[in-house]
Amino acid sequence: MQAYFHRTTSAAPLAVFRMAFGLMLFCSIVRFWSKGWISDLYIKPRFFFPFYGFEFVKPLGPYTYVLFAVCSVSALFVALGMYYRVAIVSLFLSFTYIELIDKSTYLNHYYFTSMVCLLLIILPAHAYFSVDAYRNRALLADKIPAWCIDSLKLFVSVLYFFAGLAKLNSDWLLHAQPLRIWLPAHNDLPLIGFLFNYSWTPYVFSWFGCLYDLSIPFLLWNRQTRPWAYIAVVVFHGLTAVLFPIGMFPYIMIVTALIFFSADFHQSLLSQIARLFSLSTTFLNPHRTFVYQPLVDRSIRRFLAVFLVVQLLFPFRYLLYPGELFWTEQGYRFSWRVMLMEKAGYAQFTVKDNAGHRTIVNNTQFLTPLQEKMMSTQPDMLLQFAHILRDYYAQHGFQSPQVYVDSYVALNGRLGRPLIDPTIDLASKQESFAAKSWITSFDDTIYGF
Repeated sequence: MQAYFHRTTSAAPLAVFRMAFGLMLFCSIVRFWSKGWISDLYIKPRFFFPFYGFEFVKPLGPYTYVLFAVCSVSALFVALGMYYRVAIVSLFLSFTYIELIDKSTYLNHYYFTSMVCLLLIILPAHAYFSVDAYRNRALLADKIPAWCIDSLKLFVSVLYFFAGLAKLNSDWLLHAQPLRIWLPAHNDLPLIGFLFNYSWTPYVFSWFGCLYDLSIPFLLWNRQTRPWAYIAVVVFHGLTAVLFPIGMFPYIMIVTALIFFSADFHQSLLSQIARLFSLSTTFLNPHRTFVYQPLVDRSIRRFLAVFLVVQLLFPFRYLLYPGELFWTEQGYRFSWRVMLMEKAGYAQFTVKDNAGHRTIVNNTQFLTPLQEKMMSTQPDMLLQFAHILRDYYAQHGFQSPQVYVDSYVALNGRLGRPLIDPTIDLASKQESFAAKSWITSFDDTIYGF
């Protein structure tokens, strides 16, 4: 291990990754802003659903535009390698803050982006081919510790492999769910749309998706199979972008996969950019190695060890909870479970008190359509909304309000059934890491991870 940690490699792959990652995030934020989603998702809603333990993250109202501006400028500065240390910390904090404002907007690739930003804070991604290195030649280095590149590769591999493990379940492999529900809706696509009318197509997509996730990190890591594996990456994520509205994630993953390519490949890309801007040979080939101070080096390696252990163990926390994971969703988030469920739900809340007050809640008076859709199928969000209603009606004449919900949820094509025990007063229940006993039993079995 000591010999490995003393190995060095070209800094070109990390520099290219920094530039591509920063530019992709910058474009993503500009796209988000241009479509009016900042206002729709973070300003117009009356109430929000914070993550447990992060209730201190509050919506900022009109100042949310400032937060997004900081995030976009930080992403651009990261791409340029300009004031890099400040920019990457700012990017991590601003992006993660946005992600934590409302649970309704949670996506796996937001979590992925935050974790990559966290890794980039400790990596010398600005030591080569950056504005900082151009201004300060004492920083400039074309060699870095090999583990700096490998840590990113390993993290991307963890994402893919756990996404593949999650697909090893009976709904995905044996019943082709939820693709049997989703794919026929795209039968009007040019060239390939007709394929979605066949009953076997969802099974092909399901099995290919599982095999792809489980094998692609190994195929990308291997020099002989890497070119073909990258073609598979482009095809897979290209199809994902066409079929499913998940924003910039497919393109981010296509760019991220370039980190597996050889140093010569990345060096050739940077050489072309250098010629475009007439950069000197001494800037491109300084023949210097970036070296951490011994104390910093040991601290970073310990942090990486903890980081990777957490990433390996955290997806399995669902084993600590009873019941079917897809039904209860206890331990579902932050575990690289990507597009495994189709949940349709309906929730009608009743608020009453011992003084005789009683009302049936119109959810649309409190929530946006997206919030209502997400809330109606996720137990922790149902609990949060019950607390919102409790506090609201306590301020409007109810004495110690009680909140009950009739909730019906259909999972992966099954018939709808109650998700929450309708006799339980949710106003009296508190959020915690403990199992939620008021979630009904699933009365079915989904085999697998």
